[in-house]
Amino acid sequence: MIRPSSTQPPEPESSQGSGAPPLRHVARALVFDPQDRLLLIAYEAQRPIDPSRPEERTFWFMPGGGLEPGESHAQACLRELGEEIGVFDAEIGPQVAACDGPFFLFPKPRDARERYFVVRLPSDEVDTSRLAETEDSTVLGTRWWTLDELEASGERIEPAGLARLARRIASGERPEPPVTLTWHQV
Repeated sequence: MIRPSSTQPPEPESSQGSGAPPLRHVARALVFDPQDRLLLIAYEAQRPIDPSRPEERTFWFMPGGGLEPGESHAQACLRELGEEIGVFDAEIGPQVAACDGPFFLFPKPRDARERYFVVRLPSDEVDTSRLAETEDSTVLGTRWWTLDELEASGERIEPAGLARLARRIASGERPEPPVTLTWHQV
């Protein structure tokens, strides 16, 4: 459920000085289907993820995106779900995690301030037909991941610790306060 914020939402993007990537406030959703599978989007990184393996450029991320002026994180999350997966009436659950810091896999590097919310859908039916047009990165596809697949995967799934967090949420746990996740390091 979207709740009114008692504080002003942050400015969507700002510059932090010369040479530093812009600050970007982001809302993302851990989207679960009735079987507790997690929906992730595959993107092509604009630069090698690991310099020792330059051919590997695929990474997986949750649906979501940047805040627009005046939006709360929960409002942005709902808007992004509509744009990316065609879900316009989701109940946005509690914030369960945050991930802050420089992120360099998208075309425009950013100093991200990401907030993650739980969303449970009544089915696994989503409409990703508009997904590619809403993104500034090459979208390679979407996939519903079982928790076992997520935990066993050798693929790059951002942020680090997402599989462990998804398992906690699927078991009914609600981290309070929200947990802090980090980006994978090469």
